[in-house]
Amino acid sequence: MSPHQIKVVDTDVEFECDEELPVLLAMSRIGKKGIPKGCFGGGCGICRVRVLEGEYTTGKMSRAHVSEEEQAEGYALACKCYPQGDLTVKVVGKIIRALQR
Repeated sequence: MSPHQIKVVDTDVEFECDEELPVLLAMSRIGKKGIPKGCFGGGCGICRVRVLEGEYTTGKMSRAHVSEEEQAEGYALACKCYPQGDLTVKVVGKIIRALQR
């Protein structure tokens, strides 16, 4: 299966990600920046995104950072977000302002 295209809105960041790889890890492996990196374990919330377009699944995430209601509205932690197709995501984590400078 071919990799999926991931686009981070409000940045010029686009990259490919396989279904078995979390979005944040795929971005990090190729040296791109666009989604803030934290613990990579679903606990710190720094990589919080909202999926605007596309299908995905998630692994276990801290409910302190993504509630069940938010998850139903497309919010996820990029370190636990696995694309099932092309995705368009928006960074909504704690340190978004640092990325937009």
